[in-house]
Amino acid sequence: MRMLFGIFPLLVIPVALYNLLALGFGGSVETVNELGEFTRLETAPILELLNGKFVGLPMISGVDWILTKGDAILLLAVVFLFLEILKSTSTGTSTIMNHAVSMILFIVCLIEFLLLPNFATSTFFILMSMTLLDVLAGVVVTIVSARRDFGVAGDI
Repeated sequence: MRMLFGIFPLLVIPVALYNLLALGFGGSVETVNELGEFTRLETAPILELLNGKFVGLPMISGVDWILTKGDAILLLAVVFLFLEILKSTSTGTSTIMNHAVSMILFIVCLIEFLLLPNFATSTFFILMSMTLLDVLAGVVVTIVSARRDFGVAGDI
């Protein structure tokens, strides 16, 4: 079970959450205007859902602080990115598999971003960038920690 946790990249969770929202929300990129002509939307259909209020808190200044649903997904992803970087400090086989699965996750995100209309949002772009950072930072941290382990064990 522990090895499975080591292989499983935690950023799959916010990406899967976004996928559930985007694929479940549907929405068409083509609409009919008042003249009966087909027109294409300029923004992703899910944008209205992502910009919806998730939590609002009154501040001492008198204004309300509003966290949108898209912001909440990104906040969750930042927490998981931090945990992924902590996981990458180990040098086992499961860590290497984690980097491989993280790379696959980034490629899937890139394909969705380029091809599907509900994924062409800033929220998903930042989420996709986090998956790339997970791969890059994970590999660098693993190499540095492996080098340190090698240096301690040998005469280097």
